[in-house]
This record gives sequence, C-alpha cells and structure tokens, in this order.
Amino acid sequence: MTEFIKGLRGFRRGAWEMVASILIALGVFMLMQPFALSMFSYSFIVTLVGTVMFIIVSHFPE
Repeated sequence: MTEFIKGLRGFRRGAWEMVASILIALGVFMLMQPFALSMFSYSFIVTLVGTVMFIIVSHFPE
C-alpha cells in the first residue's frame, strides 16, 4: 500500500494508471446498473475523465 501512495506522490505511471482504470471501470458499471438514475447520469463523465486521465498518465515516467 505504501508503494502505491509513493507512486501517486511521485507521479509514477503504474499507480496513476490503476486509478484511471478504476475510474473507467466505475463509469462502465454506473452505465450498466439498473437501479439509480443519478449514477447513470454521471457515468459518461466518469468514463470520460478516466479515459483522458489514462491518456495523460501514459506519458508519465515508469
């Protein structure tokens, strides 16, 4: 866990890619769930933020 936090602080690719991937997965889950309209409403923006974040983070150093 401390390696993960150190990676976030040091702008390392691995930790930030994991955060971006979790955001993308969360956005897809929000899009496909059948019980909360508010989650569905924000699903596109969450997926978009995760995707843009992944593109930016892929240029960070290892």
